[in-house]
Amino acid sequence: MSAGVQGESVARNYAEALLTLARKADDAAGWGDMLRQLANAIRTDVTLQRFLESPRIAAEAKSEVLSKALGDRVPRLFLRFLQQLVKNRRQDLVPTIADEYDTLLDASEGIVHAKVTVARVAGDDETAMIAERLSKVVGKKVVPHLSVDAAILGGIVVRIGDTVMDGSVRRRLAKLRRRMGTGRA
Repeated sequence: MSAGVQGESVARNYAEALLTLARKADDAAGWGDMLRQLANAIRTDVTLQRFLESPRIAAEAKSEVLSKALGDRVPRLFLRFLQQLVKNRRQDLVPTIADEYDTLLDASEGIVHAKVTVARVAGDDETAMIAERLSKVVGKKVVPHLSVDAAILGGIVVRIGDTVMDGSVRRRLAKLRRRMGTGRA
């Protein structure tokens, strides 16, 4: 098992534990928001990153700083979870744990995320229509994340996990070319 896959597996275990705690506190979405805010802070604040990653700073000192910084802003169990991460030297996994937490929470609520490629920028109405149609096809609530690639010429390409649905004009033209090249219509 590679270090990246192993890290994701460990992060998923922590995310599952945190989600269990959050559900007991009846605030799974709120805890997800707090975790995401912390993960974003770690991703963007180099000083915070270095502080948490530094082997020269004792885990107890890091826990104390977390307690002072977050003690009155987050639930006690949430803070204890973060302190346990530090104690276990897993604080570098906070961003990955946040991603895993979001994935677990969405899955439990029947929400899937789709990477949708379109040929041109889509407006809000078109994005809502894409979400609605994909939700009907998939049977779950789909949150589309749109990107633009003019090379597909038209239509859309949808990726949900490992599944790709290619409704692009480029693919249709390629299929037509193959048929014409083989003499089939």
